Amino acid sequence: MCAAFAEPRLPFLDDARPVAPDEALTAGGRLPSYIADHRQRLRDRFLAAGGTALPDYEMLELVLFRALPRIDVKPLARVLLDRFGDFNRVISAPPARLAEVQGVGPSVLCELKVIEAAAQRLARSRVMETHVLSGWSQLLDYCHTVMAHRDVEQFRVLYLDTRNRLIGDEEQARGTVNHVPVYPREVVKRALELNATAMILVHNHPSGDPTPSEADIAMTRQVAEAARALGIVLHDHLIVGKSRELSFKAEGLLPR
Repeated sequence: MCAAFAEPRLPFLDDARPVAPDEALTAGGRLPSYIADHRQRLRDRFLAAGGTALPDYEMLELVLFRALPRIDVKPLARVLLDRFGDFNRVISAPPARLAEVQGVGPSVLCELKVIEAAAQRLARSRVMETHVLSGWSQLLDYCHTVMAHRDVEQFRVLYLDTRNRLIGDEEQARGTVNHVPVYPREVVKRALELNATAMILVHNHPSGDPTPSEADIAMTRQVAEAARALGIVLHDHLIVGKSRELSFKAEGLLPR
Protein backbone atom coordinates (compact mmCIF):
# COMPACT_ATOMS: atom_id res chain seq x y z
CA MET A 1 0.00 0.00 0.00
CA CYS A 2 1.25 3.49 -0.78
CA ALA A 3 2.04 5.77 2.08
CA ALA A 4 -0.28 8.69 2.79
CA PHE A 5 0.89 12.08 1.66
CA ALA A 6 -0.55 15.55 1.93
CA GLU A 7 -1.88 16.61 -1.46
CA PRO A 8 -2.10 20.18 -2.80
CA ARG A 9 -5.62 21.55 -2.99
CA LEU A 10 -7.35 21.14 -6.34
CA PRO A 11 -9.36 23.91 -8.00
CA PHE A 12 -12.65 22.07 -8.50
CA LEU A 13 -13.68 22.70 -12.08
CA ASP A 14 -17.18 21.23 -12.18
CA ASP A 15 -20.22 21.26 -9.91
CA ALA A 16 -18.91 18.53 -7.62
CA ARG A 17 -18.91 19.89 -4.08
CA PRO A 18 -15.36 20.28 -2.69
CA VAL A 19 -14.59 19.05 0.80
CA ALA A 20 -12.75 21.53 2.98
CA PRO A 21 -9.99 20.14 5.22
CA ASP A 22 -11.95 20.80 8.40
CA GLU A 23 -15.00 18.86 7.14
CA ALA A 24 -13.21 16.03 5.35
CA LEU A 25 -14.13 13.67 8.14
CA THR A 26 -17.12 13.77 10.44
CA ALA A 27 -16.71 14.09 14.16
CA GLY A 28 -16.76 10.31 14.40
CA GLY A 29 -13.83 10.00 12.00
CA ARG A 30 -15.98 9.01 9.03
CA LEU A 31 -16.32 10.43 5.54
CA PRO A 32 -19.39 12.61 4.91
CA SER A 33 -22.21 10.35 3.80
CA TYR A 34 -22.50 11.82 0.29
CA ILE A 35 -18.86 10.89 -0.42
CA ALA A 36 -18.92 7.55 1.37
CA ASP A 37 -22.17 6.54 -0.36
CA HIS A 38 -20.84 7.50 -3.79
CA ARG A 39 -17.68 5.51 -3.25
CA GLN A 40 -19.59 2.45 -2.08
CA ARG A 41 -22.00 2.61 -5.03
CA LEU A 42 -19.11 2.85 -7.45
CA ARG A 43 -17.30 -0.09 -5.85
CA ASP A 44 -20.50 -2.16 -5.91
CA ARG A 45 -21.03 -1.42 -9.61
CA PHE A 46 -17.46 -2.36 -10.40
CA LEU A 47 -17.68 -5.65 -8.49
CA ALA A 48 -21.03 -6.50 -10.06
CA ALA A 49 -20.33 -5.60 -13.67
CA GLY A 50 -16.56 -5.22 -14.02
CA GLY A 51 -14.44 -2.43 -15.40
CA THR A 52 -15.93 -2.55 -18.89
CA ALA A 53 -19.22 -1.26 -17.49
CA LEU A 54 -17.62 1.92 -16.13
CA PRO A 55 -16.56 5.01 -18.09
CA ASP A 56 -12.96 6.14 -17.86
CA TYR A 57 -13.58 8.82 -15.24
CA GLU A 58 -15.21 6.34 -12.85
CA MET A 59 -12.38 3.83 -13.29
CA LEU A 60 -9.97 6.63 -12.51
CA GLU A 61 -12.01 7.57 -9.44
CA LEU A 62 -11.61 4.02 -8.13
CA VAL A 63 -7.83 4.35 -8.45
CA LEU A 64 -7.82 7.76 -6.77
CA PHE A 65 -9.96 6.66 -3.80
CA ARG A 66 -6.96 5.05 -2.11
CA ALA A 67 -4.63 7.97 -2.77
CA LEU A 68 -7.06 10.69 -1.66
CA PRO A 69 -9.27 9.15 1.02
CA ARG A 70 -10.75 12.41 2.34
CA ILE A 71 -12.00 14.34 -0.68
CA ASP A 72 -14.27 14.04 -3.69
CA VAL A 73 -11.92 12.78 -6.42
CA LYS A 74 -14.28 13.21 -9.39
CA PRO A 75 -12.97 16.71 -10.28
CA LEU A 76 -9.36 15.50 -10.31
CA ALA A 77 -10.31 12.47 -12.43
CA ARG A 78 -11.92 14.77 -15.00
CA VAL A 79 -8.96 17.16 -15.02
CA LEU A 80 -6.58 14.25 -15.66
CA LEU A 81 -8.73 12.92 -18.49
CA ASP A 82 -9.00 16.39 -20.04
CA ARG A 83 -5.21 16.70 -19.91
CA PHE A 84 -4.20 13.25 -21.17
CA GLY A 85 -7.20 11.97 -23.12
CA ASP A 86 -8.27 8.62 -21.66
CA PHE A 87 -7.68 6.21 -18.78
CA ASN A 88 -4.77 4.42 -20.44
CA ARG A 89 -2.95 7.65 -21.24
CA VAL A 90 -3.39 8.89 -17.67
CA ILE A 91 -1.97 5.70 -16.21
CA SER A 92 1.00 5.62 -18.58
CA ALA A 93 1.80 9.35 -18.57
CA PRO A 94 5.32 10.25 -17.40
CA PRO A 95 5.45 11.14 -13.68
CA ALA A 96 6.86 14.59 -14.44
CA ARG A 97 3.85 15.45 -16.62
CA LEU A 98 1.38 14.03 -14.12
CA ALA A 99 2.97 16.10 -11.36
CA GLU A 100 2.20 19.27 -13.35
CA VAL A 101 -1.50 18.73 -12.58
CA GLN A 102 -2.61 20.47 -9.41
CA GLY A 103 -3.86 17.85 -6.99
CA VAL A 104 -1.37 15.19 -8.11
CA GLY A 105 1.16 14.54 -5.39
CA PRO A 106 3.31 11.55 -4.37
CA SER A 107 0.39 9.37 -3.26
CA VAL A 108 -1.55 9.87 -6.52
CA LEU A 109 1.60 9.23 -8.56
CA CYS A 110 2.22 6.07 -6.58
CA GLU A 111 -1.27 4.69 -7.17
CA LEU A 112 -1.24 5.47 -10.89
CA LYS A 113 2.17 3.88 -11.41
CA VAL A 114 1.23 0.79 -9.36
CA ILE A 115 -1.73 0.27 -11.72
CA GLU A 116 0.53 0.72 -14.75
CA ALA A 117 3.13 -1.72 -13.40
CA ALA A 118 0.44 -4.28 -12.53
CA ALA A 119 -1.06 -4.09 -16.03
CA GLN A 120 2.33 -4.57 -17.63
CA ARG A 121 3.23 -7.45 -15.34
CA LEU A 122 -0.07 -9.22 -16.00
CA ALA A 123 0.26 -8.80 -19.77
CA ARG A 124 3.87 -9.99 -19.69
CA SER A 125 3.02 -13.07 -17.61
CA ARG A 126 0.65 -14.20 -20.38
CA VAL A 127 3.52 -14.15 -22.85
CA MET A 128 6.33 -15.65 -20.77
CA GLU A 129 6.89 -19.39 -21.04
CA THR A 130 4.46 -19.71 -23.95
CA HIS A 131 5.05 -20.33 -27.64
CA VAL A 132 5.06 -16.72 -28.79
CA LEU A 133 4.12 -17.37 -32.40
CA SER A 134 1.06 -19.40 -31.43
CA GLY A 135 0.06 -16.88 -28.74
CA TRP A 136 0.25 -13.89 -31.06
CA SER A 137 -2.82 -12.10 -29.66
CA GLN A 138 -1.35 -12.17 -26.15
CA LEU A 139 1.89 -10.77 -27.52
CA LEU A 140 0.06 -7.92 -29.24
CA ASP A 141 -1.89 -7.18 -26.05
CA TYR A 142 1.38 -6.98 -24.15
CA CYS A 143 3.00 -4.67 -26.69
CA HIS A 144 0.01 -2.35 -26.65
CA THR A 145 -0.08 -2.28 -22.84
CA VAL A 146 3.60 -1.43 -22.56
CA MET A 147 4.06 0.91 -25.53
CA ALA A 148 0.90 2.21 -27.19
CA HIS A 149 0.45 5.26 -24.98
CA ARG A 150 4.03 6.44 -24.66
CA ASP A 151 4.73 10.02 -25.69
CA VAL A 152 8.20 9.24 -27.05
CA GLU A 153 9.42 6.43 -29.30
CA GLN A 154 10.65 3.31 -27.54
CA PHE A 155 12.44 0.39 -29.18
CA ARG A 156 12.21 -3.07 -27.63
CA VAL A 157 13.54 -6.47 -28.64
CA LEU A 158 11.83 -9.73 -27.71
CA TYR A 159 14.42 -12.50 -27.66
CA LEU A 160 13.23 -16.09 -28.19
CA ASP A 161 14.75 -19.51 -27.61
CA THR A 162 14.71 -22.54 -29.93
CA ARG A 163 11.08 -23.26 -28.96
CA ASN A 164 10.06 -19.64 -29.65
CA ARG A 165 9.51 -18.94 -25.97
CA LEU A 166 10.26 -15.47 -24.65
CA ILE A 167 13.57 -15.43 -22.78
CA GLY A 168 14.29 -11.72 -22.94
CA ASP A 169 12.20 -8.57 -23.25
CA GLU A 170 14.45 -5.54 -23.27
CA GLU A 171 14.15 -1.86 -24.00
CA GLN A 172 17.09 -1.11 -26.24
CA ALA A 173 16.55 2.61 -26.73
CA ARG A 174 14.26 5.55 -26.07
CA GLY A 175 14.10 8.60 -28.28
CA THR A 176 11.94 11.58 -29.16
CA VAL A 177 8.39 11.90 -30.41
CA ASN A 178 9.41 10.74 -33.91
CA HIS A 179 12.82 9.09 -33.69
CA VAL A 180 14.63 6.47 -31.66
CA PRO A 181 18.28 5.49 -32.21
CA VAL A 182 18.80 1.78 -32.90
CA TYR A 183 22.17 0.04 -33.25
CA PRO A 184 21.82 -3.32 -35.07
CA ARG A 185 25.18 -4.52 -33.76
CA GLU A 186 24.02 -4.10 -30.15
CA VAL A 187 20.72 -5.85 -30.86
CA VAL A 188 22.49 -8.91 -32.26
CA LYS A 189 25.21 -8.83 -29.61
CA ARG A 190 22.56 -9.07 -26.89
CA ALA A 191 20.92 -12.00 -28.69
CA LEU A 192 24.21 -13.89 -28.49
CA GLU A 193 24.56 -13.08 -24.80
CA LEU A 194 21.09 -14.51 -24.13
CA ASN A 195 21.69 -17.51 -26.40
CA ALA A 196 18.61 -16.47 -28.35
CA THR A 197 17.86 -18.03 -31.72
CA ALA A 198 15.13 -15.64 -32.84
CA MET A 199 13.93 -12.08 -32.29
CA ILE A 200 10.92 -9.82 -32.70
CA LEU A 201 11.52 -6.08 -32.95
CA VAL A 202 8.90 -3.73 -31.50
CA HIS A 203 8.66 0.02 -31.43
CA ASN A 204 5.89 2.57 -31.04
CA HIS A 205 4.79 5.62 -32.98
CA PRO A 206 3.49 8.27 -30.53
CA SER A 207 1.65 9.92 -33.42
CA GLY A 208 -0.69 6.93 -33.39
CA ASP A 209 -0.04 6.02 -37.03
CA PRO A 210 1.98 2.78 -37.29
CA THR A 211 2.97 3.33 -40.92
CA PRO A 212 6.74 2.63 -41.15
CA SER A 213 9.15 5.34 -42.23
CA GLU A 214 11.99 4.77 -44.66
CA ALA A 215 14.32 4.83 -41.66
CA ASP A 216 12.25 2.06 -39.99
CA ILE A 217 12.52 -0.09 -43.11
CA ALA A 218 16.26 0.50 -43.49
CA MET A 219 16.94 -0.26 -39.83
CA THR A 220 14.95 -3.49 -40.04
CA ARG A 221 16.95 -4.58 -43.05
CA GLN A 222 20.22 -3.92 -41.21
CA VAL A 223 19.14 -5.91 -38.14
CA ALA A 224 17.91 -8.79 -40.31
CA GLU A 225 21.19 -8.97 -42.21
CA ALA A 226 23.29 -8.88 -39.03
CA ALA A 227 21.09 -11.54 -37.41
CA ARG A 228 21.10 -13.82 -40.47
CA ALA A 229 24.90 -13.82 -40.54
CA LEU A 230 24.87 -15.35 -37.06
CA GLY A 231 22.02 -17.81 -37.63
CA ILE A 232 19.44 -15.76 -35.73
CA VAL A 233 15.93 -15.47 -37.18
CA LEU A 234 14.07 -12.15 -37.26
CA HIS A 235 10.43 -13.20 -37.03
CA ASP A 236 8.86 -9.77 -37.31
CA HIS A 237 9.05 -6.06 -36.62
CA LEU A 238 5.92 -4.62 -35.03
CA ILE A 239 5.10 -0.92 -34.99
CA VAL A 240 2.56 -0.11 -32.30
CA GLY A 241 0.16 2.80 -32.77
CA LYS A 242 -2.55 4.10 -30.46
CA SER A 243 -5.24 1.68 -31.58
CA ARG A 244 -3.58 -0.73 -34.01
CA GLU A 245 -0.25 -2.20 -34.96
CA LEU A 246 1.59 -2.92 -38.20
CA SER A 247 3.48 -6.15 -38.86
CA PHE A 248 6.41 -5.99 -41.27
CA LYS A 249 5.89 -9.68 -42.00
CA ALA A 250 2.20 -9.28 -42.80
CA GLU A 251 2.91 -6.25 -45.00
CA GLY A 252 5.68 -8.04 -46.91
CA LEU A 253 8.31 -5.63 -45.59
CA LEU A 254 10.43 -8.17 -43.75
CA PRO A 255 13.73 -8.85 -45.58
CA ARG A 256 13.94 -12.36 -46.96
